[in-house]
Amino acid sequence: MGLDLSQTAAQLYGAATYFSGQRLSKMDALARAAEYLRNADTDAIEQRRVDGKTTFLAAGLTGPMAEAWPTPALATDHVVVAVDGSHIDVDRHSPVRCFLINTGYVTICYGERPSAELSSIPRLFVGDDEMVIRNPAGNREQPIEGPVLGMLRAVMEIEGLVALVETAPADLPVLALLDGSLILWELAGGAFPDYVRNALLDDRLLPALDRLQELGQTRTLAVASQISLPRSTDVINALRISKPVCLWSTLNCDGNCGSLKRGNRHCDSIAGVTDRELFEAILQPGERSAVFETTSSISQERYGGHRVQFCYINVGEEICRLEIPKWSASGPALKLAHAGIISQAEKGHGYPLAIQEAHEQAVVNGTDREYFAQLVEEMLNAEGLPTGTSQKARSKRTRWV
Repeated sequence: MGLDLSQTAAQLYGAATYFSGQRLSKMDALARAAEYLRNADTDAIEQRRVDGKTTFLAAGLTGPMAEAWPTPALATDHVVVAVDGSHIDVDRHSPVRCFLINTGYVTICYGERPSAELSSIPRLFVGDDEMVIRNPAGNREQPIEGPVLGMLRAVMEIEGLVALVETAPADLPVLALLDGSLILWELAGGAFPDYVRNALLDDRLLPALDRLQELGQTRTLAVASQISLPRSTDVINALRISKPVCLWSTLNCDGNCGSLKRGNRHCDSIAGVTDRELFEAILQPGERSAVFETTSSISQERYGGHRVQFCYINVGEEICRLEIPKWSASGPALKLAHAGIISQAEKGHGYPLAIQEAHEQAVVNGTDREYFAQLVEEMLNAEGLPTGTSQKARSKRTRWV
C-alpha cells in the first residue's frame, strides 16, 4: 500500500492552526526587520560582524543596506549567453559504473543582428581515470558521484560559459547567466579532503573565472547566477547582530545565548524571516537592492578576487537573488546584470528566457534515463558482457501480484 492520503490529509488539517499562528508571527517579525533595515547603521553593523563571533552567516556590508536602485537602461544591441546542466548519476544497481553530464548552451543576440543558437553536449564518464578524483600526493581517491558529481557539473557549466563568451560578437556587451549558486557549498567544512577542493576549485573553477575576468577587461561583461525563490538569510542575519536588535555589548552568539532556548534571544524578534521576504517589502518591480558580500568560508578563503557578492532584484513575479563575482559587481557590469535580468524575466514570463532555454537543452527527463539504461544493456549484450543487476532493482521492475 502506498501513501494513505486520508490520514495525511487529517494531519495537514490538524496543522493548519500552527501554520496560521506562524504566519502572524512572521508578519510581525517582517515589519520589525523592514524598520531595522531602513534605519541600519551599516558601519556599526559591519564592525560588530568583524569583531564578534556568530553561529550563522551574516552578510558583509559594502554600503547602505536599504538602497533601492531602479532598472538602468539596457543597450538595444547586446548578447545574452546561458549554460545549464543535468546529469545521470552512478547507478549502483547497474552492471556498468558510469555517469553522464548533459550541458545546455544558449546564445541570443538582440538588436540589429538578431540570432539565437541553442545546443547541448552530453559527456559520458567511464573508467577509473574519469570517475574518481585522485590525491596526487598519495593513493587516496574520491568517487565522483552524489554531491561531488553535482559540483563537477557546476564547474563544467562555468567552463561552458567561458566558451560562449569567447565566441560572442566582440563588439557587443554580454550578459553571461547561470542558474543556482556560484558557491560550491558542499566544500565547506571537512566533508571532503583538500585534494578534492584543489581539483574542483584551484584546477578548474578559478581558472575559468580568471578567464571570464580577462574577457571582462576588453568588453562589457556581466557574469551572474540567478537563484529563484531564495531561502537565504544573510541580510536578516546582519540585522540580527545590529545593536538595536542584539542588546549585548559584545557579539558572541555561543557565549551570550548558547544556553538560551529559541524565543528567548534578543535576535529572535526578527528570526524566521528570509531575505526574499524582507526585500518583497522594500523593493518595487524592477528595483534591485544594495550589493552585499557572502561571508561563506569557501568564498572568503578560496575564491580570491572572485569572492561572491549578491543582491536581490524584484523581477516583477518574484524576488530573485543574483550572485556575482566581485569584479563584476559594480559599474557597467552590474548595470548590465540588473537591466539584463529584468529584460530576460519579462521575455520569460517571470524567469530569464536564456536560462529557461539552456535548461530545456540540458534537461534529462525520466524517459531519457530509462532509454539510457536500455542503451547500456544493449551495449553489454552486443559485446557479450554480463547484464546482471541487483535483486532490489529487479523487484522494482517486476509485479508479483
